[in-house]
Amino acid sequence: MSSQPPERDPIALARSNWERAGWGGVADGMVAVTSVMRAHQILLARVETALRPYALSFSRYELLRLLAFSSSGALPITKASDQLQVHVTSVTHAIRRLEGDGLVERIPHPTDGRTTLVRLTVIGRSTVEDATATLNDEVFADIGMSAAESSALAAAIETLRRGAGDF
Repeated sequence: MSSQPPERDPIALARSNWERAGWGGVADGMVAVTSVMRAHQILLARVETALRPYALSFSRYELLRLLAFSSSGALPITKASDQLQVHVTSVTHAIRRLEGDGLVERIPHPTDGRTTLVRLTVIGRSTVEDATATLNDEVFADIGMSAAESSALAAAIETLRRGAGDF
């Protein structure tokens, strides 16, 4: 496999193939979906590279950041699941990994015996603050497009999310 980028955009080539196959009426949709999927791969690779020194995946980072934003550094597991928009099983798996690394701990809810809280440890707070600074510097400060393009992209994706009932 060549390390050189292709001379022609592979997604543009896919559009031509779609149109030639008689699917021109849906080619814009195919291009949009394929473009978003490729952009996801590109951005995720950048995020994973930035988080590698912290031994964090983006999903574990998001959980740590959510906890750091909470007033007490702790949340019920179900609330974390809801706010991260992932199944509670995924959050529980992330908590296990973070517990193993000493970044979070599970504690009983002080007033509801049926609820378990997940709480940042001191090292967890330090780690998420350092990881956030790295992400801000290495990824979020320059995602590869202008601020206006970034805002337009976010607005377009918000429209898609709203239409899908995401919020």
